[in-house]
Parts: sequence; structure tokens; C-alpha cells
Amino acid sequence: MASLWLVPAPLDFGVDANAPLGDLLPLVTLRQAAQISHWVVENAKTARAFLKRVDTASPLVTPIQQQQIVELPRPPKGGGAVQVDFRPLLAPLRAGHELGLLSEAGLPAVADPGALLVAQAHREGLPVRSLAGSSSLVQALAASGLNGQCFAFQGYLPQDAAARALRIRELEAQSRRQGQTQLVIETPYRNQALLRALIVTLQPGTQLAVSLSLTTAQERTLSKPVAQWRAGVPDLPKDQPAIFSWLAS
Repeated sequence: MASLWLVPAPLDFGVDANAPLGDLLPLVTLRQAAQISHWVVENAKTARAFLKRVDTASPLVTPIQQQQIVELPRPPKGGGAVQVDFRPLLAPLRAGHELGLLSEAGLPAVADPGALLVAQAHREGLPVRSLAGSSSLVQALAASGLNGQCFAFQGYLPQDAAARALRIRELEAQSRRQGQTQLVIETPYRNQALLRALIVTLQPGTQLAVSLSLTTAQERTLSKPVAQWRAGVPDLPKDQPAIFSWLAS
């Protein structure tokens, strides 16, 4: 029976999109991706660019021009639930075609709207299989030196400065009570503002880590107490994704 395949994309989106995919993703993942001709993706343009890179590592069974690529419904502006019927997107799978789910970067359905499609597949009793590859959250956590036994991903923090500071204090208190590492993400051009907000709001003894450009030649993770961050705030790139994590003592 055909499956919904969760195909991880490399984490070099916007950083070094010319690196060979064989250096970033397992060969078994690339071989399976090369067999798929029906896709549900976050962005059709970048999905085609990904498939061109796959083709250089494992030749595509179906030429890119003949690939059936459909975009996921975009979340409404300002947030809120997506009121969409995802059943039509699974039609190729019901017809017996292998169906790939592809995010912009990393593992689909993790911090990604593709989770709603996966949930629909399970409601219909359709097989779901996840391929090996990069997950920015897990790799950032591993590189941070923070507690990897108890952690929580909190998504995006509020943009309003007062609401953001309140949420940071809430999560820091939760981290202190439970010994829980907190992880958040931000739109690249707002990375600097979030870093400054974390440094100002968190307690001096809280350990704060920032991971940038994971899996690329520019990869770096900085992890130190907030008191040390306050001694000098680095300039973060405005075009690269970052993961922020902290653990209160």
C-alpha cells in the first residue's frame, strides 16, 4: 500500500543551497524521494529546486516537469486555525501513488503546517512514514548543552514587546520549576530583536543558547549564561534561521 512520506529538506535554505545533498541527507532518503512523483509542499518553487538537487544525487524516476506538486494552504494572516479540508490533498495516496510531504527546511510536520495533513492521513487509516534527515530543533538542542531529557518547543513568541517579555518570564519560571529546556524560533529578520529581549528579560544565571545555520559550513552554536551575553551582544544574520533555547538554574 502506498504511503505518505515525510521527506526532510536540508537546513541550508537561504544559506548555501549549492551544497551536494549527499553531504546533508542520508542516501536512503534521497533514493526514496527520487521515487515519488506526487507532492504536497510548503512552497512549489523551492520544492522544485529541492528535487533538482535530489536528481543530482539519485536520478528522479519522474522528470521535474511531470511532477505533481500541490501547495499546502497557507495559515491566515495574524494567526488562527486553518479551516481547510485536507482530504483532497490525499487523493493521490488513495489512488495508490506514493505521496511526499515537504517543508521549506527540516522535518515536515515538526513546527510545520504539514502536521495537519499527517493528522488527516491517520484519520483515514492511511500509512505515514518518516524518512531520516535533519530536524533543526533536535540538532539545536543537542548542540546547546542544555537539558535534553526534558524540553519543550514553544514556537514563536509574541511580537509585542510587553507580551513577549511576559511570555519569556513565564517560560523561564516553568524551566526553573521543571528543569525544562525551552526552545523558540523567530523569523530571521527579527532574530536580533528576540536575542536582545531574551538577554534583557531572563535572569543573569539562566543559560541561553543560540544556534545558527545548522548543518552548513557557517554553523555555530553559542551557549553561555545571560550575564555573559550582556557583556557583548553579537550581530545575528538577518537572512538565516536561528533556534533560541534556555534553561533556568
